[in-house]
Amino acid sequence: MPQVLNPILPGFNADPSILRVGDDYYIATSTFEWFPGVQIHHSKDLANWDLVTRPLTRKAQLDMRGNPDSCGVWAPCLTHDGDKFWLVYTDVKRKDGAFKDTPNYIVTAPKIEGPWSDPVYINSSGFDPSLFHDDDGKKWFVNMLQDHRRKPNFFAGIRLQEYDPKQEKLVGPMKTIFYGTELNLVEGPHLYKRNGWYFLLTAEGGTGYGHACTLARSRDIWGPYEVHPQNPILSSRDQPLAALQRAGHGDIVDTPDGKTYLVHLCGRPTTQLRRSVLGRETSIQEAYWDKDDWLYVKNGPVPSLYVDLPAARDDTKYWSEQRYTFDASTGLHKDFQWLRTPEPERIFRITSSNQLELTGREGMGGWFEQALVARRQTHFSYDAETVVDFSPDDERHMAGLTAYYCRFNFFYLAVSAGADGNREILIVSSEASYPNAHFKLPLPDAVPIPQEGKVRLALSIRGNRLQFSYALEGEAELKNIGPVYDASIVSDECGGHPNDGSFTGAFVGVACSDLNRAEKTAAFDYFVYRPVKYRTDRYEV
Repeated sequence: MPQVLNPILPGFNADPSILRVGDDYYIATSTFEWFPGVQIHHSKDLANWDLVTRPLTRKAQLDMRGNPDSCGVWAPCLTHDGDKFWLVYTDVKRKDGAFKDTPNYIVTAPKIEGPWSDPVYINSSGFDPSLFHDDDGKKWFVNMLQDHRRKPNFFAGIRLQEYDPKQEKLVGPMKTIFYGTELNLVEGPHLYKRNGWYFLLTAEGGTGYGHACTLARSRDIWGPYEVHPQNPILSSRDQPLAALQRAGHGDIVDTPDGKTYLVHLCGRPTTQLRRSVLGRETSIQEAYWDKDDWLYVKNGPVPSLYVDLPAARDDTKYWSEQRYTFDASTGLHKDFQWLRTPEPERIFRITSSNQLELTGREGMGGWFEQALVARRQTHFSYDAETVVDFSPDDERHMAGLTAYYCRFNFFYLAVSAGADGNREILIVSSEASYPNAHFKLPLPDAVPIPQEGKVRLALSIRGNRLQFSYALEGEAELKNIGPVYDASIVSDECGGHPNDGSFTGAFVGVACSDLNRAEKTAAFDYFVYRPVKYRTDRYEV
């Protein structure tokens, strides 16, 4: 069998939930504050994956305006009961502090492409919900249970209750069926049934460098559950030199020929500071059921960088330049997302002249309506560029190119103006200044430019080095602007939350801000993302 390099879903694809329907495999991953919600990739061979849909596309399903960074859609669970697809997800409204606000919902669809239903509200007792379809026809809902009184944390175990699809609500008794192990912070539950055993796969140890997958089993769905004799079944917590770090939060799938695979999240930190610019990604491991009826990860429990899969991976597209143009008839390319709002018409449109027009609203730290359209950073090194047509009136108008993680961490090369209305190019950045998210001052000196004409904006990242450049209309060569920045700042570890509390990944895209709230617009001709093979630490992908 061909050896395939992990991760199989590179760049910000966390909390994988995997499903096979016939010969088709699907993985659903978290999207947090990025809209539309939930990424679903499809594969025929477990090696080659394409993004096929983001099912939470309208206000009735998801409205994240006001959600803080790293809130929004957590840990979706995708299942199929032989009749239709079921998707369970949390829309986290608050995560910091003792009280959490974590409503859970279910949507369904006859096909993976939809149409996806309006959501059914389930509960708010915790996050990471999952739905299990038992062989007797019953459906069981599990989620981690949170308790604000519990010390030293609020992870109080895994809660089980039956779900009635006709009444569209939880019914009957509820019970905490698993309290976790000494690894602590039990979450991410998935139930399975095999050989008369109910198996409960959970995530433990927190989603940082202590993360792990724990497996337990019981003859009765209500428990008691015994823990795997070699717990955890997957983790790199005690292996600081392992290529795949932060490994945990998994799900299991069987192939038609009887093989078993475990998908899991992981991180690939770089620099001596161990910063995960690409966020938490999805990898896969071969597993097997031994004679003792326990699942083991092949060559585990430390995850392997290479894994045997049924097919080789075609990386041609992965390493190809992606040049995005804008066409009103086809809409925005599926690689792009925006922040929080289910009303994208208020922040962007594609014009009849084939430009992406952003309507300036909040600044780069906004939590409601921020005109920022971006795609994931999926390589450690890359070039990006765009051309913007923008006529600012003063310093409260900005539009341009951004490398973005969250309101605490971004780099922004913007066309703006001084108080006198004269146009200029400047760089603003907010670097790990939690909880205030101030710009890093003093800003580099702005560069005066003519009052009219389009401006080409570009950035180059080589490992942990970021350099901006620009060219005026009619100029062929780009000129560097500003200092070389530390690109590793745009990472989970610098996302503004303590204790492994930032959950997304780096994006690159275009933005427009009008702090005067006069809806100043900026038009972008195209967007280019060009991967670069450049060795950084142990990685070249």
